[in-house]
Amino acid sequence: MSGGAPGGGSPLQFTPQQVAALERLGARGFAPAAWPMYERQVGVRKGNCAALLAPVEGGGFRIAATGYLVAGQLGVKITRGERMLYVWKKHEIEATPDREAELQHFVQELRDALLAAT
Repeated sequence: MSGGAPGGGSPLQFTPQQVAALERLGARGFAPAAWPMYERQVGVRKGNCAALLAPVEGGGFRIAATGYLVAGQLGVKITRGERMLYVWKKHEIEATPDREAELQHFVQELRDALLAAT
């Protein structure tokens, strides 16, 4: 199994351990996602949350970044004045306690799934 690399870069090549990890993530409800600016990482999403996974030597993945989806893209959390926001380009949403809890749950679920895959 290999991931595409837009823009002419070489595609990601996965080890059997990484393929198995991706299959286990899929079985737990994580869907693949791709963002062209992160072509050397694997995207996964579940609900309103997403993560970038970086391949590690010897197989497996590490969590490189997590975020809340904003306009279908991986949002970045920022502070603007007194407000906490998730933003992507000109789109923004409040980082409410419910969204924060959803993201924390997503991250814990992802960590558990990755640990089970090792």
